[in-house]
Amino acid sequence: MFCSCTEVFQASVIVRLFSSGQLVLKATTSEITASIEGVFEMVKVDGYEVPEGLYYTKEFEWIKVEGDKVRVGVTDYAQKQLREIVYAELPSPGTAISQNTPYGTVESVKAVSDLIAPISGTIEQVNEEVQSKPELLNEDPYTKGWLLILKPANLQAELPNLMDFNKSVEWHKGLKK
Repeated sequence: MFCSCTEVFQASVIVRLFSSGQLVLKATTSEITASIEGVFEMVKVDGYEVPEGLYYTKEFEWIKVEGDKVRVGVTDYAQKQLREIVYAELPSPGTAISQNTPYGTVESVKAVSDLIAPISGTIEQVNEEVQSKPELLNEDPYTKGWLLILKPANLQAELPNLMDFNKSVEWHKGLKK
């Protein structure tokens, strides 16, 4: 789980703080946000947050593997491009979705955008708080602003279709601001 309490460093250092209290430093050229709790790194690429430990799609969604389930959300890049998100339409628990097909929408003052399934599976939980407070997608896209929890249908076969942290960082470097 990500900690909402973070510090931002404008230096060429990644700070990794383990729950044991051990602090590890690594060199980098990006702005880094280091979590106070657990093992967590977040790189900022041109002002967009890209957390470690997630997989990403080119449709601006992320997944986090949590045991035999997967948590799904929209990226920081997506929410900043959409600006003020005012509505999220999500399917009901029990709905089956297929990788690379639309499953819902998010509406902002700027546009309505389809949500594209990052993997196939059955929806086990929908973030009801996002449906009643869609601004959470803008305020906290990686923790409170998650969208769904899925039971994957074929995670190991579909995971290679997604970008890992390193590929996502490189991909974000090529995006327009």
